[in-house]
Amino acid sequence: MKDYFSTTGFIDLLPLALKLADQAGCGKNEIIEAICKVADKHKMYPPQRNRTAWFARVFQEKLDEARADILRRNYLQGL
Repeated sequence: MKDYFSTTGFIDLLPLALKLADQAGCGKNEIIEAICKVADKHKMYPPQRNRTAWFARVFQEKLDEARADILRRNYLQGL
């Protein structure tokens, strides 16, 4: 997981991400998918002021998306 956060430039926010993911009941796969989605959003809409607050808000949003995407993939593989 550290590799994903290092590659995306958010290694300093890994402890925050783990805390948010734990509160949301998310697992490793959801965290990895969420950080990739955060990195994509960061390329198009970087934070203007508070990077940590931006990350927390976007990461929580992307955790939900990651969970939905994983559930969808698992469902489609079961068909």
